[in-house]
Amino acid sequence: MSNQSFLIFSIQGSLFAIDAHVVQEILWLPELTPVEEVPEYIAGIFNFRGKIVPVMDINVRFGHSHLRYHLADRVIVTEIEGRQTGIIVNEVHDVISIPPNDIEASPLYPKSKIENPKSENQPSRAHFVTGEAKFGEQIITLLDIANLIRCTELIPEKTAVQKPVYPHFCPEATQEERAVFQERAKNLIQPIETFDLAGLVALAVVRFGDEYYGVDVHEIREFTDIHNVTPVPCCPEHIIGNMNLRGDILTLVDIRRVLNVPVLGNVTSKKVIAVQTGNLVVGIPVDEVLDLIYLRPGNVTEVPTAVKYVSKEYLKGTVQYNNKMLSILDLPKILTKDEIVVNEEV
Repeated sequence: MSNQSFLIFSIQGSLFAIDAHVVQEILWLPELTPVEEVPEYIAGIFNFRGKIVPVMDINVRFGHSHLRYHLADRVIVTEIEGRQTGIIVNEVHDVISIPPNDIEASPLYPKSKIENPKSENQPSRAHFVTGEAKFGEQIITLLDIANLIRCTELIPEKTAVQKPVYPHFCPEATQEERAVFQERAKNLIQPIETFDLAGLVALAVVRFGDEYYGVDVHEIREFTDIHNVTPVPCCPEHIIGNMNLRGDILTLVDIRRVLNVPVLGNVTSKKVIAVQTGNLVVGIPVDEVLDLIYLRPGNVTEVPTAVKYVSKEYLKGTVQYNNKMLSILDLPKILTKDEIVVNEEV
């Protein structure tokens, strides 16, 4: 049997994977419209380029309590038997190929009971699990996305209860977060054939302190969580340490001094963007990853003279983003700055 491709994602720190061939698109979580008379695990619907797509909260689907949504959450849009469904996840990691021999039946859910889900009152999650596989030092739970979406007769009684419908999606969201969710939903309405990306600048929007910054997506290798940081002796203060990124050593560099943002000291950020400029690959801790936006070059303006918190030489320009000024970072210049330069000798 040939290897199968899986998309790996995480929910509350646990790794899961689904068949990559059913994945249509990966989006930042938009504002969803709450719907009456649906199971609790349906977070809402949204207009995806002219089609109404329901969105499932897998965490609730497994019978867990609802947790607050965040701007960094993603929606994986799948298509099975002509039906599109979105699933909310915390982070999308990678697409990998797994040999069939590396997939083992879960010790918690014997294969015989996965194949015969109506036997002996197995927990509903058993019907969604096809096996386990190793991913570096971690274990991935492989999910049957088709069963996850259509197997309604296996919903536990507590998740079959209809949820209360709030007037707004994610009522815990701040006004600024709600504006971002709404802008994402608005951008997804437009049919893709009328959405011309040619000549547009793609930026990831990140937050340091109270300020928003844009990073050219072509300089970003991936977003990931900060974990198990090892301090490096005899290094400058802005070198926070090293972390293992799937077998590679990623050096974390704090650029807050350049931006005149309070420095980290101890690592308090949860997210890091792995960026590459030339042959240099480093991790930059950020307070939050907010969005992915597309701009026309003409919308980017020069840095206003009043902006004094960061030297103009380290900015490519500014643009309005949800009634805030977004400064576009020039990472190659920042990372080669004499005071912050990172090289193999560090």
